[in-house]
Amino acid sequence: MSDIIDGLGRTSAYGALGMVLLILGIVLVDVLTPGKLPKLIWEERNRNAAITLSSALLGIGGIVFTSIWTTYDDFGKGLMSTAAFGLLGLVLMAIAFVVLDWVTPGKLGAIVVDPQPHPAVWVTACCNLSVAAIVAASIA
Repeated sequence: MSDIIDGLGRTSAYGALGMVLLILGIVLVDVLTPGKLPKLIWEERNRNAAITLSSALLGIGGIVFTSIWTTYDDFGKGLMSTAAFGLLGLVLMAIAFVVLDWVTPGKLGAIVVDPQPHPAVWVTACCNLSVAAIVAASIA
């Protein structure tokens, strides 16, 4: 019975950490794009913003999953590595967004919040997922 309680505690800790990282991901995308994401996505139904945010959340989720899956035997060390890799993933995705903005025409933030669907948003989403996959692969 104690192993179940221990498992529930660890799951709760990893779950809380994962939620914090996802919230930081939402804040990061909101900071990198003009306007407010909740209004853009839920009120204006902006597909570009939704795709960009969704890809960031999937990426962070993949990093957190991989970090937990390959976690250390030491719970504290595993929790710290998950936090570190998650934060690194967020930073690298933000840097990739800025670099992609520099090397492509137009202003990527404005394209992301444009109500008209734009192919550049799919490129941004793939960039998010690619960076996350690279971070996740480096964890093992």
